[in-house]
Amino acid sequence: MAKGSANEKLDLRYLRNIGIIAHIDAGKTTTTERILYYTGMIHKIGEVHEGAATTDWMAQEKERGITITAAAITSSWTRHDQAYTINLIDTPGHVDFTAEVQRSLRVLDGGVVVFDGVAGVEPQSETVWRQANEYKVPRICFINKLDRTGASFERSLDSIRKRLTSNPIPIQYPYGDGDAFKGIVDLFSMELVTYGNDLGTDIKRVEIPADLREEAEEARQQMMDAIIEADEALTEKFLMEEEISDEELHAALRRATIANKAQPILCGSALKNKGVQMLLDAVIDFLPSPLDIPSVTGTDPNDEEVLLERQPSDEEPLSALVFKIATDPFVGRLAFIRVYSGVLRTGSTVTNSTQGKRERIGRLVRMFADKREDIEEIHAGDIAAALSLKNTFTGETLSAPDKPIVLEKISFPVPVIEIAIEPQSNADRDKMADALHKLAEEDPTFQVKTDEETGQTLLKGMGELHLEVLVDRLRREFKVDANVGKPRVSYREAITKSVRIDTTFKRQTGGSGQYARVVMEFEPITESDLEGAEESSDRKIFRDEQFIFEDQIRGGTIPKEWIKPTMMGVMDAMKGGVLAGTRWLVCGPSWLTVPSTTWTRPKWRSALRVRCA
Repeated sequence: MAKGSANEKLDLRYLRNIGIIAHIDAGKTTTTERILYYTGMIHKIGEVHEGAATTDWMAQEKERGITITAAAITSSWTRHDQAYTINLIDTPGHVDFTAEVQRSLRVLDGGVVVFDGVAGVEPQSETVWRQANEYKVPRICFINKLDRTGASFERSLDSIRKRLTSNPIPIQYPYGDGDAFKGIVDLFSMELVTYGNDLGTDIKRVEIPADLREEAEEARQQMMDAIIEADEALTEKFLMEEEISDEELHAALRRATIANKAQPILCGSALKNKGVQMLLDAVIDFLPSPLDIPSVTGTDPNDEEVLLERQPSDEEPLSALVFKIATDPFVGRLAFIRVYSGVLRTGSTVTNSTQGKRERIGRLVRMFADKREDIEEIHAGDIAAALSLKNTFTGETLSAPDKPIVLEKISFPVPVIEIAIEPQSNADRDKMADALHKLAEEDPTFQVKTDEETGQTLLKGMGELHLEVLVDRLRREFKVDANVGKPRVSYREAITKSVRIDTTFKRQTGGSGQYARVVMEFEPITESDLEGAEESSDRKIFRDEQFIFEDQIRGGTIPKEWIKPTMMGVMDAMKGGVLAGTRWLVCGPSWLTVPSTTWTRPKWRSALRVRCA
């Protein structure tokens, strides 16, 4: 929605919630920047390589020239003399930040998949396509960068057909590839679209040149055949040999796209400002409004077997999903929300039905990347953000207190790599704990744990770049000085045979000095020891989870006050092995074949004999 109309009631027919998804460096952010320029949200095009893109607002994004966090922005586009609101999310393309794509697709109604005209389908293209399939998100495709040397529309289209479970239907055809890329053929109107200036604002529709006419007519026929095949009504009309109009083809392609039976293919060059306005038209024409997708379903928090349904209407009880938590250095904790039904209003009290807790809505804002606009309410079908939700996290549901519902949560991949981190000073220790807690709230694929064996604080993430960015944010945003290193490996040591130790302690400190002779016997645990592990009534035998301590001193030769400290010394020594200096796990040879994930803590039998002279 354009600024100034943020609190007006939405007509859901004229709303589009879309995401830009692709492999890294396919041109997502460049395409988004042009969309914002042509919709009037910005007045100067910022380039990614200059660190000036609107949606790449983080310092780390500007420096690296990549998208790290999904940025939401709202704009407006006029089509057929009707203004449409577009809630757009620019998602990352790097595999380390795939969770940002995952949670964005969970709440979006449609997607624009961008492909590099040289590389075609790339590894992360397949990943985001699979994620879109998982959430049944209708999508259109934009083959970008056709101005680059080596670009090929046909090769890219062929890779989409072969590598993705899709039914691509080209509705445009390029006039030239690479340096010879001059314009785009609209296969519906059969006109050539060219641009009279570098900004792409002087659009001209002319007759298709003679040297391209035959190719264009063949491409149009292929488009018509594919659309007719994807729509039963048109198939029947075709078999009856009735004439089919362009309007009917348009409507049929829209139905097929929303039903995920087909994906319209468009082309252009976002960097050269060609094809973006036609892409916006296609977003309006073919991607669904909230009214075109199935109603959201959830469960009753009091009975998970009861399924509930919510229609996309302001008159329905409130149901909303928090799909992202972000820490803003100026306003604090931001919760990004998709409202599926009802109206979320400032000052209202809602229920976090996932946790069964109440939340008060203090302030609502519409996001424009890193900028915000205060609004009074969020209507059904819309996306915005709330401030200061204390007990609500990613994937949780907000609902009306008297009509609770729990929507499907968002699933995230498991972290695959970890590093160790430690504060440089005691002053940084508390700051680091608070900062790591906030970062973990933001990113469900980022985990913090303390290794009990080594005492290290470990950060777990999706890759080296993921953790590198988080550590950089710790230093810049939260002013935490910390050292980063590799996690230490926890070695386990075990004795394998009985051994007798006979040692003498001497220390001359003046006077008579100190002298002691210590005799100790160590044995590995045996199965018979485990079978007879019940507590002994003999006060000279001590058992716990780790070992058995047996006092064999007779006749009070050694004062009993010395026995317990000796036992505690043995227990303390068990915490660090003699070979690697790490924690011991003392067990018999028969236990060595047990997988490490199923270790119990066996006992260690120790025979002790101490004599002092």
